[in-house]
Amino acid sequence: MAEDRRKTPRFPPLRLRAEDAEDVTVLAACLQDATLRVTDMAWQPKQRRFALVLNRFRWEDETRVDARGKLIRAVPHVRVPAGLHFDGVLKVQSSGIDRNDARAPLELLSIIAEPLGEDPAAVLTLVFAGGGAVRLEVECVDAQMQDLGQPYPVRRAPKHKEVS
Repeated sequence: MAEDRRKTPRFPPLRLRAEDAEDVTVLAACLQDATLRVTDMAWQPKQRRFALVLNRFRWEDETRVDARGKLIRAVPHVRVPAGLHFDGVLKVQSSGIDRNDARAPLELLSIIAEPLGEDPAAVLTLVFAGGGAVRLEVECVDAQMQDLGQPYPVRRAPKHKEVS
């Protein structure tokens, strides 16, 4: 019986917590190329929380390399819905994002953590393709990410233009 290559394998859900700049680097790597819409982000000032729901590309499944160094895959490319939230958020600012265009897709490229004066306060910047950014001032780094649903196959892996 032929194996169905489009069938999505079941993976254990990923759960991560970030408590310092080094942890944020790992979190950013797992969320690189996640997609979302403006309406998938929410600032909850009373709870001092900024939350997002994203469709995370599972880069950790793209690790097989053949003898010539070419990337091969044993399973289809996969995305999975994920939730991400930051606690202890004091201030939120955005730039380069049209918050009135609810249908505009956003692609998360990175999350950068920078100290803000005294430790443990920090600025976390979510950097999006096309120059958009969300800047979070936090009293300390306190972030959690968790896969929320079943993985689903996608046709292509994200690609970026090479910068020389």
